[in-house]
Amino acid sequence: MGAPGFRVGVSRDFLNTDGHNVWGDIRLGELDAAGIDWHYLPRDTAELLATDVDGLDAVLFAGPAVTARTFEGAIRPPLLFARFGVGYDAVDLDACTRNGALVTITPDGARRPVATAALTLLLAVLHNVTAKDRLVREGRWAEKEQWMGLGLTGRRIGLLGLGNTARDLVGLLRPFEVDIVAYDPYCPPETAAGLGVRLADADTVMAEADAVIVMCALTEETRHLVDTRRLSLMKPTAVLLNVARGPIVDEAALIEALRVRRIRGAGLDVFESEPPALDNPLLSMDQVVLSPHALAWTDEMSAGNGGSAVRAVLEVAAGRVPPFVVNRDVVGSPRLTGRLAELTARQETPAGAGT
Repeated sequence: MGAPGFRVGVSRDFLNTDGHNVWGDIRLGELDAAGIDWHYLPRDTAELLATDVDGLDAVLFAGPAVTARTFEGAIRPPLLFARFGVGYDAVDLDACTRNGALVTITPDGARRPVATAALTLLLAVLHNVTAKDRLVREGRWAEKEQWMGLGLTGRRIGLLGLGNTARDLVGLLRPFEVDIVAYDPYCPPETAAGLGVRLADADTVMAEADAVIVMCALTEETRHLVDTRRLSLMKPTAVLLNVARGPIVDEAALIEALRVRRIRGAGLDVFESEPPALDNPLLSMDQVVLSPHALAWTDEMSAGNGGSAVRAVLEVAAGRVPPFVVNRDVVGSPRLTGRLAELTARQETPAGAGT
């Protein structure tokens, strides 16, 4: 059954210059199958304004920020902002909650692709993939003995964050017989115990691990969680990886630790400033593996994130609160309840009634 009058906007950053979706199939056909009217927003913008979204019931978006200005002057702002991905640091959750708008993310779609990307990056750093690639390309074959790698089997892996994606990574790591220690003040001890993971404070994780992998969300609490002091706790043979958000790691401190060989190496899919400046020292370091915040970008992630975001849209179109709402304070609020009731009433009113 369709959802009469329910309108969805999809952020235009999904499209390339040829008008094709850069992510491929993100399951927008499921909106068509449900009889829902959707279109790409006419403007490619870094910030969604009220003029972009007013009158829409839902917005499926990737890159643009959602701010207080998204709602300023809007007569009927969207009920739902469905983020294609798991990060929401560019979303003003308070503004959304004040305006009775739900914000969802797609942890069920991103979980396996990001966990796989983390494992890929870990192996690439331990095996010195960047350095060995350059040896071949630059005709330095004879130097290969200088780049002996480290095996993963039996090592101790430290996780900063033990959310859904990190827990999936724990499963992928099992065949390597690693010991895993994690810092996550919000993870129930019984959950960690069930995974065979030992919980500890951040300093302990940094000091004990052979590889530290950043997998937590960026918040004021986690900004520069990995700083000069914590980097100094790491073993000189240890490596640091970040597949979460760049500002969780103090990049200047990491560069210095790598420059003086305080740690063995690093793997980064994210940076404090994206893209990094061309004179960023990280770009010329052989012991660092880099990716443009896209290591997890696969057809698996496209379908997973898209399908999850579309399911959130379909739930709201049916008058229900979807899973994976991040501004939980809005759920059950009079503002949201009233807006859902208005949606139901509007959909039950025949087109042209009252005219």
